[in-house]
Amino acid sequence: MQQRLFGNTGLRVSSIGFGAWLLNNPLQGGPDETESIRLVHAALDAGCNFFDTAPGYGDGASEQLLGQALRGRRREAVICTKFGHTGLHTKDFSVARLRPSLEGSLRRLQTDQVEVLLLHNPPADRLDGAQAADLYGELLMLQREGKLRAFGASVDWGDELRTMTESTPSRAAEVLFNIFHQEPRFAFAGAAARGVGLIVKVPLDSGWLSGKYDRVSTFEGIRNRWPRSVIERRAGLVEQVRALLPAGVSMPQAALRFVLAHPEVSTVIPGAKDVTQLQANVSAAQEPLPAATIAALRQLWQDELRGRPLPW
Repeated sequence: MQQRLFGNTGLRVSSIGFGAWLLNNPLQGGPDETESIRLVHAALDAGCNFFDTAPGYGDGASEQLLGQALRGRRREAVICTKFGHTGLHTKDFSVARLRPSLEGSLRRLQTDQVEVLLLHNPPADRLDGAQAADLYGELLMLQREGKLRAFGASVDWGDELRTMTESTPSRAAEVLFNIFHQEPRFAFAGAAARGVGLIVKVPLDSGWLSGKYDRVSTFEGIRNRWPRSVIERRAGLVEQVRALLPAGVSMPQAALRFVLAHPEVSTVIPGAKDVTQLQANVSAAQEPLPAATIAALRQLWQDELRGRPLPW
């Protein structure tokens, strides 16, 4: 597995990371506890060392399982967790809540430090260092105490990334970026110049870029948010992407290779329900996507999506 520098933090992370939202979360289609532990161990054995979780994933079940699975192998892993989502669809980004939230995560993860702590899609004022000086002061204090190595935020748009990297001492960012959502890439160079490690989330567009959905697909759970008009449009875009790919390159391989073609990206965090999916994710890093294909996928976004982005 290729490793990349994580900004100027001194951390090195696997180019393919592990999105742990589904760990120990069978109600959302994820693996049970036994299979989740097997999956984490398989990821480590494959050279995957970056694990992304949050206290809100399964109301702490993801963190707890990850801590259990890493027992005896903690030094092999770089852990990223988050702050701000308190469960039951509520959020609290107050300074008073920060330390207790992190300490709860550390207990569940069975560790005394996380390598990365992110504000979990915070409101705009929490990304502005002038408006949230007290919050970033507390993050710096937790860093000095050794409870975290780097901090930042999980964001969806380039302007959010610019605001955080230009106005705060953050050195980590998780960014929504994929073939269908390319707008944030215009902020990548500025973030990298400031020593920020970039984590890419939702690389498969919630499953669409895996190629498994089409115009007649129906959805339950969190994916039932898409109206029929959005399903039709996404399905048409999937067909266009598939037509641009070289022979022998699958949709998920292309989606991950497109992300990794951007050198500012440190790691990308697809999820995996089983070892077969994990192995497919890892294999995507073995070869690059041709430059001509990258250019064609960028042009597709320019023509079809830049002025009319898809609702996520």
